[in-house]
Amino acid sequence: MSGMASDHNNSSQEGYIPHYLQKEDPFASKLSREADIIAGFYLTIIGILSTLGNGYVIFMSSKRKKKLRPAEIMTVNLAVCDLGISVVGKPFSIISFFSHRWMFGWIGCRWYGWAGFFFGCGSLITMTAVSLDRYLKICHLSYGTWLKRHHAFICLAIIWAYATFWATVPFAGVGSYAPEPFGTSCTLDWWLAQASVAGQAFVLSILFFCLLFPTAVIVFSYVKIILKVKSSTKEVAHYDTRIQNSHILEMKLTKVAMLICAGFLLAWIPYAVVSVWSAFGRPDSVPIQFSVVPTLLAKSAAMYNPIIYQVIDCKFACCRSGGLKAKSSLRKSRTYTISAHRDSTAMNETQLE
Repeated sequence: MSGMASDHNNSSQEGYIPHYLQKEDPFASKLSREADIIAGFYLTIIGILSTLGNGYVIFMSSKRKKKLRPAEIMTVNLAVCDLGISVVGKPFSIISFFSHRWMFGWIGCRWYGWAGFFFGCGSLITMTAVSLDRYLKICHLSYGTWLKRHHAFICLAIIWAYATFWATVPFAGVGSYAPEPFGTSCTLDWWLAQASVAGQAFVLSILFFCLLFPTAVIVFSYVKIILKVKSSTKEVAHYDTRIQNSHILEMKLTKVAMLICAGFLLAWIPYAVVSVWSAFGRPDSVPIQFSVVPTLLAKSAAMYNPIIYQVIDCKFACCRSGGLKAKSSLRKSRTYTISAHRDSTAMNETQLE
């Protein structure tokens, strides 16, 4: 506690005191015990479903790891990020909600904040890389054709380095991790922006490089893809079956990526809005009971992706099986026609004889 107080002397000098320095116990829950229990059960369900779903995705992908396409490698990395936050982070908050207070002190708070930001940033940057891969494969075929598996692994190394850098920057003295206003969870110290210009620069850097810029790249990529697909759908119909099948698979991967990005952003945007308001607006004007809702919604993001994988895969499998049935029936009809033609020819020959 004394360490945190020394870190925020400037904020006291400026007249603003963040919520975690206003009271002796910043980790005591500000919610009712009933609300904490409900939140604890909610996170338990989310954590179990997320762990099982993402674990299943990783397990099934490991069976065909040598056949994974670059975009599929990226989606596996996204499942790793979601599984990481479910296994590493959620138990801390679940125990704290059921205990009606944060149970792990400042060290646990910093660790939990770091892990949440690390895996969250990793997820968003992975989706950014996937959107660029889809954009190149569909809109710029000359570039997309040389993207191979080893490029995907190089991209993974860049993603993990990027997430590690931004998650660790607060420990260099330019930022921090702090408890949420409701007390039973921790996050980036958005309230530093209320204290000094340096705090504002830190928060703005985080917002730009870890939210706004990646989101802009994702939106740009999928808007261009949608426009390209609308203009080229008729052209693909004239290609041979092999090219059509390849196009169908690419579009399937694109649909998966688009739905994943949409689910992630919808889950995190409310939390981002509340965080920005806490940084640059009037943080005390956000009711504590309201501030917990965006946090819980953001924590559910890791559960959506396995559901999206399965829905798209089932739909794709149904379409593929339908196509196989159609081909089978076509072969049968051709066989019947050929055999009937042969029979009629034989009968004509007999009559002539």
